[in-house]
Amino acid sequence: MVNRRSSVGTLDSPKKQSRKLDQERPAPERAVPQRVGRAVARSKSVASGVAGLAGASVKLYGELARTMVGFSERDVPAKDPRFADPAWREHPMYRRLGQGYLAFCEAADRLAEGNPNWRGRARNRFLTGVLTSTLAPSNTLLGNPAALKRAFETGGMSLAAGMKNMLADLVHNKGMPRQTPNDVFRVGENIATTPGAVVFRNEMVELIQYQPTTAQVCEQPTLLIVPPIGKYYFMDLAPKRSFVEYAVSCGIPMFVTSWRNPGPEHAAWGLDDYVQTCLDMVDAVCSISGSKQINTLGMCAGGIITTLMLAVMADRGDKRVHAAGFGVMLLDFGSEAPIGAFNAGPLLSMARRRSASKGILPASDLANVFAWMRPNDLVWNYWSNNYLMGKEPPAFDILAWSVDGTNLTGKLHSQFLDIFGNNLLTKPGALTVLGVAVDLKHVRQEVFATGALTDHLTPWKACYRTTQLLGGKSQFVLSNSGHIASLVNPPGNPKASYWVGPKPLEDADAWRAECTQKTGTWWEVWSEWTIARSGRKRAAPEVLGNVEHPPLCAAPGRYVLEKS
Repeated sequence: MVNRRSSVGTLDSPKKQSRKLDQERPAPERAVPQRVGRAVARSKSVASGVAGLAGASVKLYGELARTMVGFSERDVPAKDPRFADPAWREHPMYRRLGQGYLAFCEAADRLAEGNPNWRGRARNRFLTGVLTSTLAPSNTLLGNPAALKRAFETGGMSLAAGMKNMLADLVHNKGMPRQTPNDVFRVGENIATTPGAVVFRNEMVELIQYQPTTAQVCEQPTLLIVPPIGKYYFMDLAPKRSFVEYAVSCGIPMFVTSWRNPGPEHAAWGLDDYVQTCLDMVDAVCSISGSKQINTLGMCAGGIITTLMLAVMADRGDKRVHAAGFGVMLLDFGSEAPIGAFNAGPLLSMARRRSASKGILPASDLANVFAWMRPNDLVWNYWSNNYLMGKEPPAFDILAWSVDGTNLTGKLHSQFLDIFGNNLLTKPGALTVLGVAVDLKHVRQEVFATGALTDHLTPWKACYRTTQLLGGKSQFVLSNSGHIASLVNPPGNPKASYWVGPKPLEDADAWRAECTQKTGTWWEVWSEWTIARSGRKRAAPEVLGNVEHPPLCAAPGRYVLEKS
């Protein structure tokens, strides 16, 4: 072949001509080997899966055979609430039933772990978790010796009460078993009771300022930004369990967001609106406190909105936020996490269409997703308690908060799905908010970030990535509990502990290897860190708000009382 551009010169060498032929070959021809390679890889994966299934089946059948003849040495653990009754260890039939079920669960878990892709493993874990928890023998009356005993002792009245509970849940709770009794916890009466006032309100949010309890307070206040998918009072539960109460007792002036519960008419509210509202609250906090700078604390999805606000402020040269804290916040959705089970195109498209058609993602839908991520604890535990045992669910303030959710607007839900599905926050310029191309490295405030060791929603290593993605100096604290339990974690609990270490390293495991475990909670570390970055002490204000932002009503305000 003659090179046209060099036709007045020499001919190309045979090797060069061959390379040009390869380059000029139509794309479909070049793609054939790639398609063949992918097909071979899929075939190998299928073959491996079939072989794994066959091996697991043989092992399971062998274990079931040993169980049936009484030769299984498998324990039925009493620490598992489903098998707490002694009959699971003392009665031959129940012991065999429990052993066989646990053998099945082990085989299913082993198959789930066989997927080489972490998102595939997460989907497998989710599906097998739903399957194995649903098939637990303790979910049936005959397979639950404790429920049978209670039915006998009550002359069947427990079964009648259980049927009444089930019918009530079918009518009033979309068929899901209630996690908390009705009307035990009342917002503003026995939860969310820290004294304060609403000092700012627009159609999206109320801003609550809390009454100081110390003679002197820090010069720079803290603005706590909670997720728009949950009511704020998980940070202000009962006395001695309220983060806000604790922070105020340390002399930290506290302002907290209380997001409105949106309806279909608010479907168009998106990231621009939420970030702009946060900027408006920064204006209000600076005006009320008289301080030129404030600190922020963003929790979970509220941390994402806080981060976007800081990115916008960085682009505008706005330095009013001095330091930023984040609690169990996930920015890198490429990090391995159980929530990756839902990162599949068809699932995301279906979720997007559903919320777009309704105008909102109902709070109950999101609560059900979270419940089925921990089905033994949050579904079947209450199924057994409420229906088989005929009891009322125990009263627990955190669970009362978890079922008192807020809707998510259709637009914000769609934007969160984009961030989740395409991991936009880790790609500079991939997301635009208020006309600013977001680059996390431009967020250069000092950062305090937390993770939770047993967090099933935002695993601690994924939260740790915050220290690497943002541009400022950072400190990371690892709590010993789960997602919400790590946030509602007051000092004084002898079982509570946390890990602190050196300046965050690139590798999370390497950082933890150099950490020290201490008794206590992150509240104590955060308060010391924040006070050191909050300026001088000054006399506590005698009144809340100011002329521009007078108190509108007492805390907890109006929006928190809106029901989904």
